[in-house]
Amino acid sequence: MESPNPTMLFNRKLLAVRRNRAATGFRSVAFLKERAVEDVCERLDFINRRFEQALDIGSHGGFLAAAIARHGNLHDKIGTLTECDISPAMLALSPGTSFLADEDHMPLGSQSLDLIVSTLGLHWVNDVPGFMAQSRLALRPDGLLLLTFFGGRTLQELRACLAEAEIEAYGEAYARVSPFADAQDGAHLLQRAGFALPVADSDVVSVRYANLFGLLRDLKAMGETAVFAARPPRRLTRRIIARAADLYQANHSDADGKVRATFELITLTGWAPHESQQKPLPRGSAKMRLADALGTREIPTGEKPLG
Repeated sequence: MESPNPTMLFNRKLLAVRRNRAATGFRSVAFLKERAVEDVCERLDFINRRFEQALDIGSHGGFLAAAIARHGNLHDKIGTLTECDISPAMLALSPGTSFLADEDHMPLGSQSLDLIVSTLGLHWVNDVPGFMAQSRLALRPDGLLLLTFFGGRTLQELRACLAEAEIEAYGEAYARVSPFADAQDGAHLLQRAGFALPVADSDVVSVRYANLFGLLRDLKAMGETAVFAARPPRRLTRRIIARAADLYQANHSDADGKVRATFELITLTGWAPHESQQKPLPRGSAKMRLADALGTREIPTGEKPLG
């Protein structure tokens, strides 16, 4: 059997299969997708400009298009909205203009878009810096990139309980939950890709379930179960999962017996550079000394402060 590409952490073909299977019932478990999309719409609502050509990457059946329709004032800000997804079954759920695409290999023309949106898909992308760079090249000057992805605190309880159960069984733990970046990592990637005015912020959501198995059922229904390119050398047995469920109940339950699952939604905002955007003043151009503003005396270099 051919060994997996060591630079590919995720099996994108398997992800498409999982998303296809999840498509029919996805809307019943789309609460995180809906939250991320509503947040995007609120941000767009505050921006006083029009985006003629917009692209929704990982549309999952038109959630952004539907949200824009609900926010009537956004109609005047969005010209043509095109959707793409790695899953044909997901695309089939939306009546809008769409095409099949993989975030690892996006077919985007240079300076062809004014707005790029991606909600909760970046955590399965193998080449995130490449995705950022390609998005930057695809945006026209003063174009906007809006990304929401799962952050480092996502499923922290599940990760810890599975690791403890595996260590008890095998003496070591294997990666069972996708690694997630944090807001600082995201902001750095925006800057590295050449975006101006980068902003990153976080929204932490706690979801309650009857037990661990309820969480696992939702993850499967979302198409969010692990798709690592290299499979762990040992299976995740029923005994290990049962032990993880016991640990979850013991360490992450509320007084009523229900357990908590954390999801961190990080949103990145970056603009393609344009001469109209605000820029920091050149060094040495300040017209007022900081000491005057603070009402204190400036201490020259080499002089010791009194006392």
